[in-house]
Amino acid sequence: MGIGASAGGLAAFEYFFSAMPNRTGLGMAFILVQHLDPNHKSILTDLIGRYTRMPVYEVKDGMVVQPDCVYVIPPNHDMVLEYGTLQLLKPAEPRGHRLPIDLFFRSLAQSKQELAIGIVLSGTGSDGTLGVRAIKAEGGMVMAQAPESSEYDGMPRSVIATGLVDYIQTPAEMPTQLIAYVNQTFGKRPHIVPKTEGAMKNIFNLLRTQTGHDFSHYKQNTIIRRIERRMAIHSLKSVDEYVRYLEQKPVEVEALFRDLLIGVTSFFRNPAAFEALQEKVIPHLFAGKHSDSVIRIWVPGCSTGEEAYSIGILLQEQMEMLKQIFKVQIFATDIDSRAIVQARSGVYPPASPPIFHRKGWSASLPRIQATTTASRKVSVT
Repeated sequence: MGIGASAGGLAAFEYFFSAMPNRTGLGMAFILVQHLDPNHKSILTDLIGRYTRMPVYEVKDGMVVQPDCVYVIPPNHDMVLEYGTLQLLKPAEPRGHRLPIDLFFRSLAQSKQELAIGIVLSGTGSDGTLGVRAIKAEGGMVMAQAPESSEYDGMPRSVIATGLVDYIQTPAEMPTQLIAYVNQTFGKRPHIVPKTEGAMKNIFNLLRTQTGHDFSHYKQNTIIRRIERRMAIHSLKSVDEYVRYLEQKPVEVEALFRDLLIGVTSFFRNPAAFEALQEKVIPHLFAGKHSDSVIRIWVPGCSTGEEAYSIGILLQEQMEMLKQIFKVQIFATDIDSRAIVQARSGVYPPASPPIFHRKGWSASLPRIQATTTASRKVSVT
């Protein structure tokens, strides 16, 4: 699991490891990513060592991750997890612009998928928020420090605002819940079997009734994994129990709906596809057009908007190359109302970097307005 913290993190780590059994025997590795002063030696390794009997290591490049051990990022480094080893990187951004927790969480999600757990503790800013989305997209679990228990509540509140956090607790409460979740999920994990077809229909009916969306034709393996994960979060042993829980707790229907919607997106995601779009499609959109012509693009399933903005940037670059201005409208739609809110705002943290490094792009983002229905399309202006 990855544990991220910034200002106020030392106290949070102390409470967390003081409450954690010295030997969990559950095969968990704890990887700590804290914002550190690059010019001073970190005391975090020594501090954690006072509160746990588990071995505590300051990470060296290429270190192999072992269970029941604690690993601490060294100062003035970024870090990723690759093939079970911790790789140290030179910081790509100056201090104040770096988001090392997001970077590590994304690598953790990619490497461990549903085995990934992300924990966000005290800190200012929004580091960890994008990484949490990546972890949940792969079926992992997320915890956040209760803001009222944080010295600095910016990071926990930013993560909680995504609606993706499974548990909101104080650091001292987290270990008990964490162990219960790991036992339930990776021990005698509940599995949905063919005999539960009736229960699955009931779940789809509840989702359709409350949210208006029909998931019965979605990819079944994905649906089942997400339902099993929600069952584990609530320590429910059978899908019939989960159906009853959904019937009694409408808020859980909404939580399951959010889990099913989670997608990972970023600016210029899948570079090969965007390169093909730029070279083989976009020039033809402008060919033979008069300056008063209108070019319209629709991005269905726009999520938080990065894809729509990326296409907007390519269109803007093409117009600059042609030295002509056309009226361009980009319609962006999605069924996830929370994602649409972010897409409308057009405000993204610095960890969405390709937009700022691609071909020296430095202009302000266009403003996107999006709607949750395809019939109400509005344009990028």
